[in-house]
Amino acid sequence: MSNRSRTAKVRKARRPLVQGRPLPVIVEKGEDGFYVVECPILEGCYFQGKTIDEALQNIREVIELLLEEKESRAILKAYRPVEISLHTITLLPVTN
Repeated sequence: MSNRSRTAKVRKARRPLVQGRPLPVIVEKGEDGFYVVECPILEGCYFQGKTIDEALQNIREVIELLLEEKESRAILKAYRPVEISLHTITLLPVTN
């Protein structure tokens, strides 16, 4: 069996764990115009793309690869948020 076939088989076996599970991702547009996307519940889970769609597709692939690791699967299995919210704040200038 080729490496490609094994990888496809592993990914297929992992999909039931991921399918239908909402995962938080944060998308931010950088100064260079690229979109950086991060999944904060998985360590080191970030990627970029020229468009939001490309960045989101890339992060899906990164998540699938990370879920080949037992530790990442355990994190996802235990992840049960009741509510997810994102807020931004503006820091005021410090005056001396």
